This record gives sequence, C-alpha cells and structure tokens, in this order.
Amino acid sequence: MPSLKKTFKTHISYAESALPAPIQKLDRVCPLVQAKSLAFLMFEKPDLGAVENFLIDFGMHTVVLTEDQLVMRGSSSEPCIYVARRGPRSRYIGAAFNVSNENDLLVLQSQAGARRLPTEIIPGGGVGVELIDPAGNLLWLVTGRKQVNPIPVRTPLHPLTNGPGTIGRVNKTVRAPLEPAAVVKLGHVVLQTVDFQGMARWYMRHLGVIPSDVQFLADGSPNLCFFRLNLGSTPADHHSLVLVGGLEEKYEHSAYEVVDLDALGQGHNILRANGHRHMWGIGRHIQGSQLFDYWFDPNGMEFEHYTDGDVFTADYEPQYSPLDLSGIWAWGDDVPKSMGPQHNLSTLIKILKLLCNRRLSMERLKLLGSALSAPPRPWL
Repeated sequence: MPSLKKTFKTHISYAESALPAPIQKLDRVCPLVQAKSLAFLMFEKPDLGAVENFLIDFGMHTVVLTEDQLVMRGSSSEPCIYVARRGPRSRYIGAAFNVSNENDLLVLQSQAGARRLPTEIIPGGGVGVELIDPAGNLLWLVTGRKQVNPIPVRTPLHPLTNGPGTIGRVNKTVRAPLEPAAVVKLGHVVLQTVDFQGMARWYMRHLGVIPSDVQFLADGSPNLCFFRLNLGSTPADHHSLVLVGGLEEKYEHSAYEVVDLDALGQGHNILRANGHRHMWGIGRHIQGSQLFDYWFDPNGMEFEHYTDGDVFTADYEPQYSPLDLSGIWAWGDDVPKSMGPQHNLSTLIKILKLLCNRRLSMERLKLLGSALSAPPRPWL
C-alpha cells in the first residue's frame, strides 16, 4: 500500500508595505537616541563560580571573579559582555547598550528622566545612564568604555565548502579544533512581556531600534518583534532585541556569535562532554537565518550559540508573518516543550492573576493559546 503523503506548511511573510487586512502595522515612535551596539547583560546569581565554569566552556573569558561579582568577555574588543552579581536567586537584571557620545546621555536625562551612573560601577569604565523599563528591567546606556585587545580566533572554514558544480577545496581538509566555541560577541537578548505594545514602544523610544520581522496573532495584532539597531547604511544584525507577548515578564534567552558551523558543532561536543545541559539544536532559524544551538546555564537560564545570521541596512523593509511555534526554525530537532506554554498549576495561577488585574483579556488569551498550542511539526 502506498504511503500517505505528508502536508507541509510553507513559511508565509508579507512586506510591511503590502499587508493584507486585518494585519496591523507595528506602531512606531520617534526615538530619543539611536543605540549603536548591545554592550553587556546583567544578572544576579547565587553561585558565581558555577556560572563561570559554564561560561568558560561556552566560550567566554574571565575578566573579574570576586566573591560578589563575575565579569566575562568575548573575543572582540568589548571589555565585557556578561556581568553577574552574587545574590540569593538567579535572575535577569537588565541590558546595557552603547551609544555614540555623552550628548545622547544628556538627552535621556532631560527627556526620559534617566539617572546618571557612577563611573566606577560600569564595567570597562566610561559614562552612562540608567532607565527602568515597564517590566522593571534595567536599561543602561553607556559610552566611552575602554576597548581591549581582541583575542584571536580562527578563520571560518565555510568558504572552503564543496558542492555540486562548485569546488572550493582541493587537496585540503577541514579539521576544526575540538575546543569551546569561541564567543566573538553578544548578539541579542529575548524578553517576554505581558504588554507587548507598551514594551515595544518603550524600547523603540529609548534605543531607536527598528523592526526586522514582526509576528502577529490571528486577529492581525503584532505580538512578537525582532528589533535591529538603526545603523543607517551600515549593516546591522537582524536582531539585537526580541520582544514577545506572553503571560509574564521574563528573560527568555540571550545569544552569542561564534565563527562558523564547525565551531557550533565542536563547542556542542565540549559542553556535552563537561556535563552541561543541552536544550535545543543544532538547527537553523527562519527569522534571522542563524544556525543555532541552545544550552542551559547552571540555573536553567537559556544561552544560545549562533552563526551565519542575516544583516540588514536601515532601509530594509520589515516583514510580517503569523505567530506559531513552527515559525521559530527551518530545520533541526523539534522545538522543545519548554519554549511553548506550560500546562500546569503555575501557568493557571498566572493567567487568573492577569485576568483579575485586567492585564489580560479572555479574547487575547484565546489568541495566544491558538497560536502556541498547534503542533509545530505535525509530521514528526
């Protein structure tokens, strides 16, 4: 008997200038400043030594480790990309972005009520200001930090790839070293929020980020956005910040760039051999196109290695697509259940509190449930 053919879903996207009804454009706001790069992330951790061990295997380098603080860098000239202070629990504190100069800081102080930061608390020095986003996360805007000498990393191996009709490697072999995947830079951070529209407007105003890809619910309302930095004619990563509407205010994951797919694979071997907990990958995303591999830190927080991501100039038009789990990745293992809604008592309590506080409507709850409950790969 012949086997039944499977039905496959093709990814759908629309340019912002050609959106069909009832898909809604993401509201824009006039920015106060335009951030230039994602500098570092800030965390609180109960065991700094355990986190340092994980991050070294993940491909970072220790700058400072004391009883109360951990500072880690990548291989670029940025003085640090990860900062953790010792505290009673594991949590995300906030993000720091680089701005052009002190004039940007003065604008944020005068028009957004930003608080000036003491220079001594900014890793790498320089000056900066602090804001608090609508969910209570810190946002630091910094400038003038002292750059450091880059740490050499190997040349990417993928230009030597052979394929049908194209032979780029003759009398040469590919022998990627078995070593941690050297983290070159901090790429992006992903945050979940109950008030997607409010949070999106806030970050567009205070960072000057612009949408690359927007995902919408069945009623056409935007509920997830991949934001990139506005660097004009200079190509910027597809996203440095991702906001997704959900049932809580939560750090989802952060992502760190490595040189190529072989680094991703060999880094995977090192992390697995040293007993770290794997989450998802290796695979390729759709939005951003990155090859990815996700891991849990000692406290269960998600960290992503990635390579081969899209870059866009400021004139690239935003794209819109339906929000569902199948839109997260193009190929690789099925998305882990932890990335979808958790059907347990804790989730029920969160929903009831949001409904009682009128931060969530039944209509929106049904839309979220519909978007995230369908099997992403029903043929698997």
